[in-house]
Amino acid sequence: MMKITTIAIFLSAFCYAQKNYSINGVVKDQDTGEPISGALITIKEKPEISIETNEYGFYALSLPESDYTLEVNHNRHKIEVKSIHLDSAKKMNWALQKEEYKIDEIQLKNIKKYRAFSTQSKVGAEMLDIQGISKLPVLLGERDVIKTLQFLPGISSQEGSSGFSVRGGNLDQNLILLDEAPVFNNSHLAGFFSTFNSDALRSVTLYKGNIPSQYGGRLSSVVDVKMKEGNNQKFGVAGGIGLISSRLSVDGPIQKGKSSFIISARRTYADIFLNSSGENSGKKDKLYFYDLNAKLNYQVNKNNSVHLSSYFGRDIMSFDKFKNNWGNLIATLRWNSIINSNLFSNTSVTYSNYDYKISAFDLNGNVLEINPNVRNWGLKQDFSHYLGIKHTFHYGLQASYYDFFTRKLPPSFSSDFLKRERTMWENAVYINDDYQISEKLFMNYGFRLSMLNPGKGNNNKGETTKSTVNFEPRVMANYEFNKNNTVRAGYTRLTQSVQTLSNGGYGQMVNNDVWLNLNKPLTMDQVNLSYTKKFDKGYEITGDVFYKKMANLVDYKDDAGVDISDNVKNNLLFNGIGRAYGFELLAKKTKGRLTGWISYTLSKTERKIEGINKGNWYNANSDKTHNLSVVASYELSPSITFSGAFVYSTGNAVTFPVGKYEIDGQTMFQYGKRNSNRMPAYHRLDLNATYERKTTKRFKSSWSVGVYNAYGRKNPYAINFLQDENNPDKIKGVQTSLFSVVPNISYNFKF
Repeated sequence: MMKITTIAIFLSAFCYAQKNYSINGVVKDQDTGEPISGALITIKEKPEISIETNEYGFYALSLPESDYTLEVNHNRHKIEVKSIHLDSAKKMNWALQKEEYKIDEIQLKNIKKYRAFSTQSKVGAEMLDIQGISKLPVLLGERDVIKTLQFLPGISSQEGSSGFSVRGGNLDQNLILLDEAPVFNNSHLAGFFSTFNSDALRSVTLYKGNIPSQYGGRLSSVVDVKMKEGNNQKFGVAGGIGLISSRLSVDGPIQKGKSSFIISARRTYADIFLNSSGENSGKKDKLYFYDLNAKLNYQVNKNNSVHLSSYFGRDIMSFDKFKNNWGNLIATLRWNSIINSNLFSNTSVTYSNYDYKISAFDLNGNVLEINPNVRNWGLKQDFSHYLGIKHTFHYGLQASYYDFFTRKLPPSFSSDFLKRERTMWENAVYINDDYQISEKLFMNYGFRLSMLNPGKGNNNKGETTKSTVNFEPRVMANYEFNKNNTVRAGYTRLTQSVQTLSNGGYGQMVNNDVWLNLNKPLTMDQVNLSYTKKFDKGYEITGDVFYKKMANLVDYKDDAGVDISDNVKNNLLFNGIGRAYGFELLAKKTKGRLTGWISYTLSKTERKIEGINKGNWYNANSDKTHNLSVVASYELSPSITFSGAFVYSTGNAVTFPVGKYEIDGQTMFQYGKRNSNRMPAYHRLDLNATYERKTTKRFKSSWSVGVYNAYGRKNPYAINFLQDENNPDKIKGVQTSLFSVVPNISYNFKF
């Protein structure tokens, strides 16, 4: 660590020798003191230069001695301008005022709108605006960042699931970070809610094409979620009351301007309605979740700050003699330091624990209990080094330790692999350069060197465990013909050393995924090419083509049951390959009363593993040919907004039986080729109306009324096959659907 810091300071000293002077600082919200990531700093005298604040609100640039006019722009804040004479290193912090929206209705068409998401310039990441998504229609009225991501191109999901597939990847191939700590299960209430309470979040950034080298360990995407730091100027309370859930957040200064806190909690109460009506009246069935986000922040001095954040959530599901509970415990201790005018350091220590418990009775009345868990400890040292006006280097090291263990397995379980405690080390070093080659051409390139040590308990006796080193290059070029036409191309290589085994499919009412470490990591190579065209009046369209190839994939053998009691490793086939390719289209309108977007994906995802489908290519579980989302919001007046969302997708790839036979009087089904059939197509329409009451200086409130699946489409969740009672020679399929029409109403407040 000391060597890396010494090298970083040396490079910074070299930068000073270039006779440029640096300007650096932090951009924050004036009212709350929250850092603003993604704010754009431009220089009037040098329009070819622009730089964005990093995820902690920090920026730095170097310029020759002269007079300059700096402008800071962020889509939710007023533009700020400052003029300086640069003859020495300068520190310029900015406190931006929020954009005012109290205007006459006749002026409404000209206001600056909140957008549900925006594209981070140059690298092509999607950044969700937490406030901008508050009026979109969602299931049960709970604002949810993960559900909003599922409206974007290249992302598919299933009803009742917080899991999602990105460009044909598996659900476990998404790296989800909460304040830099990995989240191993992002679902609540069997997937109807996500683990993320939007009241506690500051920003959400999605990478699915060009993934910078500071991220690694998953094949498909990165969802980087940052929690709020709490208002360091004044105390505030916010919350909401809905039909089946309520939430409450409190934040404020500990020492004004220097330290702050935020505490945010949620709880559902579906079990109250479950046990108070019909056949369930008087029962003690349980179906609810609760979670808690908390964060403390302390500004040690003008260059150093310390942040401690945590999350705890638990789901409780209990019906008669069956119980299924699961949850996450996450903590991060972070130290931000401005080492000098060109060098920013972030040091993080993280902890993440995910476990679940299934308890049930077998046919003999014995209690069967399973309690798997995965724990992760992480250390990250990241540097952002601003060398001149053209180069920004990001480099650092990361160390991660995993502990996998399945507790309380009954003696009858034959899986010795799951009974052993298993460990794994995953370490990495990386370097990444943001290089402004010219006014029109920008490049982001670098590499990641990851090292895997499978640790103990991963092989049978007599087998050897080998460490592996993986080289992961990344490169992306962004060329702007002019301000309205941009082409972006990139290549990314990723590896993944952990994955889950579950009962398959996207949604699952029973949580039974088991995280496993792999002796040979999965690999993925992706190339993508996109073109963006901007029009007048806030219209924008982006087309993206991609191709991915994957290696070392793992899947179940044909006719192998997904049963944790089996010898898991004997049911798996390794060294498979895969491919995914497609076209994505995103059309947006960001100005005026009517805003929204249309996303469409045309894609194909396949796997090929010897021993499955006779060694031929077969559709992956995540393969969906068509995926369409239409999202719109119409502001009727400053206080009334209508919104709607329509989604359509090809049905999931599944395997249907082609025949049946009997063994000892028991009917058995013979299944066809792997994933050669389809469920019926999925589509629904959601509607929502929001009424914002007249606000006072201290109090704001709103009512939200909506309906999920407005025309009552019975979309398939699962299809089970049974022998036809009226004709024993036939097989009939029985479709299970989760929802018909689901109304919601919620009241939200802030003071």
